[in-house]
Amino acid sequence: MKLSDTIGSILRSKDENRVLSVSPEQSVYEAIEKMAAHAVGALLVMSGEKLVGIVSERDYARKVILKGHSSRETLVRQIMTWPVVFVSPQHAVDECMAIMTKHRFRHLPVVQEDAVVGVVSIGDLVKWIITGQAQTIQELEGYITGTYPG
Repeated sequence: MKLSDTIGSILRSKDENRVLSVSPEQSVYEAIEKMAAHAVGALLVMSGEKLVGIVSERDYARKVILKGHSSRETLVRQIMTWPVVFVSPQHAVDECMAIMTKHRFRHLPVVQEDAVVGVVSIGDLVKWIITGQAQTIQELEGYITGTYPG
């Protein structure tokens, strides 16, 4: 579990690699309701099988609430972020962290051959790195105390 590991490794290790989405014609209310039901902070916006945007709680707060719009009357396409920045399963963890930091977002779709295969969050990346560091610390402690296998 290193910074050089691939995003594909993270997707394979996730308990549930589900891709949650809404259509651009759904209401923002429906999108927020789905986010709440699944305890996520963003949804992909799909038109059929095509990724056309991403909508997040941040989009809702800044483009609906702060502007006094109605979430039941505003459509997802009106507030979604597009074009979508995405990565492939072959991208490294550190590359994805750099992309997310540069663009200041917390969710990154993973696309392979024009098909969405998953989404990684900044939390997924941090968890991966922390787990790797914990393993390294355990190995070093074992080496120092002489209990390291091998």
